[in-house]
Amino acid sequence: MRSFAQLFSSLDETNKTNEKIRVLKEYFLKVPDEDKIQTLALFTGRKPKRQINATLVKTWAMEMANIPVWLFEESYHVVGDLGETISLLLPKSEATQNKSLSEWIAEINSLNALTEDEKKDWLISSWSSMDQQERFVFNKILTGSFRVGVSQSLIIKALADISGLETQVLTHRIMGNWDPATFSYSQLMQAVDGSEDISRPYPFYLAYAIQETSDKSKSAEEISMALGDVSNWQAEWKWDGIRAQAIQRQGEIFIWSRGEDLSTDKFPELHPFLLELPDGTVLDGEAICFADNCPLPFNVLQTRIGRKNLTKKILEESPMAFIAYDCLEHEGRDIRELPLSERRAILEELHRASRHQNVFRLSPVVDVNSWEELYELRLRSRDENAEGFMLKKLDSPYLVGRKRGDWWKWKVDPLSIDAVMIYAQKGHGRRADLYTDYTFAVWDQDKLVPFAKAYSGLTDKEINQVDYFVKRNTLEKFGPVRTVKPELVFEIGFEGINRSTRHKSGVALRFPRILRWRQDKKIEEADTLETLKEFL
Repeated sequence: MRSFAQLFSSLDETNKTNEKIRVLKEYFLKVPDEDKIQTLALFTGRKPKRQINATLVKTWAMEMANIPVWLFEESYHVVGDLGETISLLLPKSEATQNKSLSEWIAEINSLNALTEDEKKDWLISSWSSMDQQERFVFNKILTGSFRVGVSQSLIIKALADISGLETQVLTHRIMGNWDPATFSYSQLMQAVDGSEDISRPYPFYLAYAIQETSDKSKSAEEISMALGDVSNWQAEWKWDGIRAQAIQRQGEIFIWSRGEDLSTDKFPELHPFLLELPDGTVLDGEAICFADNCPLPFNVLQTRIGRKNLTKKILEESPMAFIAYDCLEHEGRDIRELPLSERRAILEELHRASRHQNVFRLSPVVDVNSWEELYELRLRSRDENAEGFMLKKLDSPYLVGRKRGDWWKWKVDPLSIDAVMIYAQKGHGRRADLYTDYTFAVWDQDKLVPFAKAYSGLTDKEINQVDYFVKRNTLEKFGPVRTVKPELVFEIGFEGINRSTRHKSGVALRFPRILRWRQDKKIEEADTLETLKEFL
């Protein structure tokens, strides 16, 4: 655990990509294979199941630290992280331990066989054998809140450097539903590409946004200069659903989301068309609610996400379809290296042969003669219930991860409204001592009504300025939340809006974020609830 805790600390202390890769390589070269595979599992979101609930962890920590509840809660509000709070409050340990990461995780996984008293004894004994940094990382793993500031691509790069394997091969091998308890590091290194795991999806190809740092539309002329002749590109609507891969291999079907969640059982409407596909077929597309020949808003899909039981009513009110973008595997052959135009022809043939075209739908190619024509169509994206366009070069292969050049997303400008900040809460991690999470309100006659929360969009300098304001203009405190003097106005951008009975404002926003701090506006100039509802 000591080596893993040091790795975590070293990664947290640098923002330099090459330094992170160096640290990762040094770690992987010195730890046993069992720790390598457990580290890879943690860094790719495969955390051990939580065996002790947070209330018990807090209670036993307060008992060991001999502090009252109020002091623990105040400390927690300041730190902003349960695992770190406990690591700071526990008395310094005189003992040491030499258990590896894999040994600790094995113990955590075996806790379900212990009584509550036995779990308490084990946890206090464990804390007593660690230093502060080890406790911090251990607590994050134990409570299921482990996160690290390093991308999966950097971990793959480090492993590729020390193993000699291609990054694309390793990326594919760690996709899917593998378990570090049964999948070893040697299997990862020695497995033949396209292994016996028939459920395994391919890494997704992600597009770069044409407008990454500005919400101002780029002109058609600028797009033409950057991308060249429009005839070399395939334009498709960008749909707002769940990006997914649909797989049919050896008579079995699997549906994977981009977040690597196996979601086959969540979309029973898609099963008939998948079972009908030729053996060895993998499609990339969008799982989306669809009715009356039209995609439905994302909030309809949200009604069934996360539900364990899909009732007849839910299935009737949120019918699913799969809008296919691409074919990645055909008759058991990986065809990602073929140009898009050839993969599209194969996809269209699969679609023509299907008896379930009401569910298995092709993403339509938007036929235009110029970038100017496409630019005008893009302005009407919301009329199509779309977010804009995907632009894909016709000769492009299907690559791994986010690459510049061949695939771009050209989203429509966000909706926006001017709002007043009324609540603030501290962030987490490096921003645990700064007020970075804000609640915004609009006017309803003479009252400010909250309608959205946002925590992204400001520069570090602006965050410090807002934090300074919050700490000097607090009106009330409710646990970690502060009511602040209504004085600051911000422009809030969002992708969509829907009615909501759960919110006091009566609306719920899709992807709200701060576009800019309107220091030129007084709160009286902020927008109204009536204006917000007009977006509906």
